[in-house]
Amino acid sequence: MPLLNESIQSQVRDVFQELKEPVHVLLFVSKDKNACPYCDDTRQLLEEVVDLSDKLQLSVFDMDEEPAVAENYNVDKAPTLVIAAEGEDGPIDYGVRYAGIPSGHEFSSLIQDLIQVSSRDSGLSQPTRDFLAQLKEPVHLQIFVTPT
Repeated sequence: MPLLNESIQSQVRDVFQELKEPVHVLLFVSKDKNACPYCDDTRQLLEEVVDLSDKLQLSVFDMDEEPAVAENYNVDKAPTLVIAAEGEDGPIDYGVRYAGIPSGHEFSSLIQDLIQVSSRDSGLSQPTRDFLAQLKEPVHLQIFVTPT
């Protein structure tokens, strides 16, 4: 049974007309249902989303069977999505991550992030870009969203 009804699929297809360049979604899962109760639902959701545009590609990695790939993308939990640009030599990682299933309000954020990565532009103003270019030390930024 599909997670996205026909109305949602139609709306997302319309929004995906804004996709400019290919996007590669990497999904990291675990077969351990206790460790990853939402892995199957997340995979199904992403498969349905990716099917709505030929500019989207999905690769699925089991963290237990392919730990080097997870480590390469700094992924330590499942499910985790990495939204990357698709380059000539494979995915280009911009650091966009989702831990957990992007459902509810996070679904529209997922769609917007796919469009943003497809544009290959952060949308930040030049003064903000200049400020960030002056940072001397690494910054680890995380945004946590909870449905409560």
